[in-house]
This record gives sequence, C-alpha cells and structure tokens, in this order.
Amino acid sequence: MLRPSHHFCHAMPTSPQYVIGLDFGTSSVRALLVDVATGREVAEAVRPFPRWDAGEFCDPDLNQFRQHPLDHLEGLTEVVREVVALVDDPAQIVALAVDATASTPGPVNEQGRALGLLPEFAAEPDALFILWKDHTAVAEAEEINQLARSWGGPDYTKYSGGVYSSEWFWSKITRITRHNERVVRAAHSWLEHCDWLTLELTGQPLAELKRSRCAAGHKAMWHPEWNGLPAEKFLTQLEPKLAGLRARLYEHTYPADEAAGSLSPEWAAKLGLRPETVVAVGTVDAHAGGVGAGITPYTLVKVMGTSTCDIVVVPPADLAGRPPIAGICGQVEGSVVPGLVGLEAGQSAFGDLLAWFEELLGWPLAAVLARAPSLSDKQREELRQEAEDNLLQLLTEAAQALPFTQSPVLALDWVNGRRTPDANHHLQGALRNLTMGSSAPEIFRALVEALCYGSRHILERFESEGVAIRQIIAIGGVAKKSDYLMQTLADVLGRRIVVAASEQVPALGAAMYAAVAAGCHPSVEAAQQAMGSGFLEAYTPDPARTAAYDARYAEYLAFGEFVEATTPGPDSPASPAVT
Repeated sequence: MLRPSHHFCHAMPTSPQYVIGLDFGTSSVRALLVDVATGREVAEAVRPFPRWDAGEFCDPDLNQFRQHPLDHLEGLTEVVREVVALVDDPAQIVALAVDATASTPGPVNEQGRALGLLPEFAAEPDALFILWKDHTAVAEAEEINQLARSWGGPDYTKYSGGVYSSEWFWSKITRITRHNERVVRAAHSWLEHCDWLTLELTGQPLAELKRSRCAAGHKAMWHPEWNGLPAEKFLTQLEPKLAGLRARLYEHTYPADEAAGSLSPEWAAKLGLRPETVVAVGTVDAHAGGVGAGITPYTLVKVMGTSTCDIVVVPPADLAGRPPIAGICGQVEGSVVPGLVGLEAGQSAFGDLLAWFEELLGWPLAAVLARAPSLSDKQREELRQEAEDNLLQLLTEAAQALPFTQSPVLALDWVNGRRTPDANHHLQGALRNLTMGSSAPEIFRALVEALCYGSRHILERFESEGVAIRQIIAIGGVAKKSDYLMQTLADVLGRRIVVAASEQVPALGAAMYAAVAAGCHPSVEAAQQAMGSGFLEAYTPDPARTAAYDARYAEYLAFGEFVEATTPGPDSPASPAVT
C-alpha cells in the first residue's frame, strides 16, 4: 500500500513524536495525545456537545436526533488546543485522525460547507447531522429493502446483512429529500460525519476528499462488486428526487491508515499545529475502537456505550466461496484493518436502556423537588444531581443482593429497535411477568440480563455463519463502570471477557491510524504492537450460572419471537406515524 511521500516520523527521533486521535461520540468529543513509539497516553481532553446536552433539534417522541456542526467544531478546537498546550514543540505532533459515530450524514454545499453552518440553515434540523440513533427513516429503510430484492439488478443489501437499516446513509438522505425541499435545493452532496471533519481539517476541494471505506461499505452499500455505490437507476426508482446525487458523491474509498492530506493553514493556526501535520482518512468510532483494543482475526471487540457495536475481522480467504453473513451490519474488506474483512453487528440501545430506566425512576423526584418552596434553585439542582449520581449504583447493589433464582421478570432490549441480528426498527422494548411484588431492582436486573441476551444472540449469529469467536474484548464506558453487568455478560455468554486498559480506546485506535498514515509504523498491526494499552481485568463465567441462564435465554428468544410476530409493520394502520 502506498504511503504519503511527506513522512514526518524519523527512524531515530531526537525527541518524542506524537499523534492525536479524535473520537466524536454521541454526546462529546475527546482528544488523545499518544507517543508513537511507546503508546504512552500523554494527555486527553473531553468536551460535551452543549446544544446536544440541551436537547436542541431533537424529539425523542419522533425518534429524531440531530446534531449541530458547531458542537463538533467548537469541541474539536477546544480539545486539540488543550492537549497541544502540553507539548514542548508542536512540531512533535506529526499526525491526527478522526473517528465518529455512523451513520451520521449531513448535507453540504458545493464547497463542502455543512449547511448547518450557514445562517439560513442554522436552526433547521434537516440541515444538521442526522445522528446514528435517529430512526425517522424507518419507512424509507423498508422501501430500500423491498426494492433491493425486486428491481432486477444486484441486491445492494447483500453485504449489509441482507437488511438495510433506518440508521444508515441512504434511508436518512431519502427521508430528508422527500420532506424538505429547501434543504434538497441547497445540498450539493452529503458527507458522513467522519468525512466532513476530515474535509474541514484539510480544507481541500470536496471532489478531492478521500472518503472512508468503513463508513461507505458498512452504511452506504458501497462495494467493489457493483463498482461502488448503488446504481443511479436503483436510486431514482427509490426516489426520483435523488437523480444526479450519486455523481456528486464518490466512486473510490480508502482505509483509515492512509493520509487524506494535511492540515489547512487556517486550522493549523487555530489548533496551534503545523500545516504539514498529516490528517488520516476518517473512520467509524467502533471500528477505530477495534483497532485500539488490539483486534486480531476472530476476536470479537464489544464497544459498549449508549449502543453497542460488535467488531470482528476475518481473513478474506476464510470467507471465499461462502454467502455473505446474514443479519449483521456489513462485511467490508479494509474497513477495520487493511487486508482483513471487517464484520460489524450491535445493539441499538445498551447504556441508553439503563439511562432510560434511570430517568424513568428519577422523574418523580425531579417533579417533587421542582415544587418544593423551601429549597433554592441551587439546592434543588444539588439534590437532583446527587440522586442521579447514586441511582444506578443503588439499583446495582440491590439487584446483586437478589437471590439468583428469583428472576420472574423478563425484558426485551429493543427500546430503540433492533440493529442485529436482522435489523428491525419497528420493534420496541417489552417486559413480561410483572406482578404487584415486582420491584425496581428486579426490573433493573431484567434489563441488564436482556442486554446480555441480545449480545449472546449476536455472538451465536456469527458462529452459526461460520465465524468462530476465539476471544472477546470489551471497551467503552459501560465495560469500565459496571462490574455487575460485565460479570452477568460473561455468565450469559459462557465466555471469558477481557477489558482493554485504555480509557479512550477508539481515540487510541484513531491515533494508531494516524501513526501509520504519517509513516511512523508500516502497518496497523505494527502500530497495535507498539502502541497497544493491554488489558486491565478479566471476567470469567460461573458455569452454574451459565447453565441457569441458558434456560432464561431460551425464554428471551421465545418472548422476542412473540413480540416480533405481533408488531405492526410500516403499512399497518396500527403503526404509529413518523413525521
């Protein structure tokens, strides 16, 4: 693979050389400054997205979740400047790379400027970035699935698990195209979040941008078998207003360990870096997490946050001559590690499910505090924050104290639909076996167990399709914060799980990509060897509990089949409208 001609890493540097990994998550951005030779994490900085935190441009009742590009640019500037200030000489920072949630597309004008940055679109939700968890395009996803099987050409869902999701690129763009003529007229093209950030940092013309293979292959049905994106004829059959868009998108894609360019003079000045600083091709956060965790063939990396992404890599020869894996979020060569096929699956709600329950229980307290005349606003906020900080811990302690055999409540984890196996975002969460004696800790335990059952369903799909999982690595906030959930997961899966040591594994993976793009390491594998953080702890399953969970897991599957069979589809009059 060709590397950039402007290498900045030296074989024997006189001073340390660093790279920056930038990880854009659901609610915040983080920068990680890493020594390219040792992997030492020199500094990190995190900034929340204030407009997102305030709930701007979002409507959970409509499954609408949008993010303003100013949140991203302001956070990017702050976190990079914070870590750069800790370096003696900015010339020591040779490269940076961006990972971001996906599919999170946004419309741009002919110059590549995000429409949300233009005054006339600054308050228009449809002109902003459509976050991965936005499910307003459920009907459009269903149309894509039906058309892919009937239009007479290739089934473009073939390498996307056979089911296209409302979380993904074309569903969301089709939805906006149909419902907002003003945005459609202004949108020259659309960019995934990681690609837009790369374009912003390099300042290059839109036509010269190297698009992420990871985002294109897993979210936009890009594949070499049909020369890139779905054909113009397919797209215009889906929606005539999409005519001409394909030609304004891209044909070629690139792995994340290649250089996309270097910092523009404007961004270099703003960040305190040199214009020669290499900017790597962007990628998806979970896939960068796989690299940062030390993924190797047949390792399952579980990225556990608001949702989960389950990442596996497999040598192409091992999949040759076999049908694509059904019901997952894609298989794309080079999407995680060049030369290996990246496989992705996951759950649409993980930490989000527990946060929903916490908010549900906390609402009465917040309402009572709001009406307490004897309390000042400061006291109300302090009491509310104390309750929020302690509620999950109290629930966890109470759930752990329950007798193991006492578990009549059964839950489904589909409060945000089901991502895999077999995407279906019409599905909703459910509880069974509630009685007058059901307690909050029992329901909490049922929700935790449901998350673990959903994880097991994904693992079993991989293995039933011939991808044997040899090791499981967990990363993310949930993996670090909840011993109870992690032990339950190990017991339900019947597998040993190790937890990556780094607090910012996706950012570390992005830093590894940046190091390769700058020529500091010859390959992603070499960067992993030199810069990996190792593991903190391991969770070993209890055989007796695993055997008991086998029976409960069977009940979970049966409950899920019942709920799915009775869930209205997009054409049913009982199905709630999404506007």
